[in-house]
Amino acid sequence: MAPVQARAAVASGNGLLVNRKHIPFELDGGVAARARIGLIILATDHTLEYEFRKIFTMPGVALYGTRICNAAEINPATLAAMEAGLSAAADVILPGIPLDVVGYGCTSASVVIGEENVFKRIHETRPEAKCTTPITGGIKGLKALGAKRIALLTPYIDAVNVRFKAYIEAQGLEVPVIGSFNHEDDNEVARISTRSIYNAALELGRHPSVDGVFVSCTSLRVAEIAESLERELGKPVTSSNHAMAWHALRLAGITGPIEGWGRLFRI
Repeated sequence: MAPVQARAAVASGNGLLVNRKHIPFELDGGVAARARIGLIILATDHTLEYEFRKIFTMPGVALYGTRICNAAEINPATLAAMEAGLSAAADVILPGIPLDVVGYGCTSASVVIGEENVFKRIHETRPEAKCTTPITGGIKGLKALGAKRIALLTPYIDAVNVRFKAYIEAQGLEVPVIGSFNHEDDNEVARISTRSIYNAALELGRHPSVDGVFVSCTSLRVAEIAESLERELGKPVTSSNHAMAWHALRLAGITGPIEGWGRLFRI
């Protein structure tokens, strides 16, 4: 272009040499071409998103999280109080866009509130979604693994553990062995070292009366040590985040083995 013509183009384009409008485009499935999974995460949770994103590396499977208000102190009253916020929390995950699955990320609250009540609240605003919780995934996962007598490791106080044991046993599993860090502050539970968790799970899981281990609480970091624990124990091991991640994937139709995460992810 000659110099005079170039000056004319700049002047007519408000300083732009090119101002092309309405470029043609096509739509694909985006980052969620295979599955769109929503997570309701506790305001105090440090761990769930971290572990889920470690596991969810398959193309076309996307996670979308929101937070729900909760107290850092873990007790039956504070856990039950979360039920009132579940519908609204589910509603703000990609409004107007269908979700394949919605998971509620609190094991103990799902026991206190009840799984069916959790699902009912989520379905008030997300009727299209399949639902899961850590205890839902945990029980289904343990049964899929063939475990019947469980060693249960938690961070909870006794008032929560008693209810938890009864809830699991009502689902047809036995819980003859329990161990707890007995700590009520969720922010500090998230900082319990993986070495502490590993050693405690080994101690409980070695008891001859049990054939599997479940580590409860989305704040405890277990997913990356589950396979090592299984090798050492010779028994299946799963946890709140580990089991809910597996269940969410299966509910979303994502099947086939996923290596590196233990026995459950090969089912």
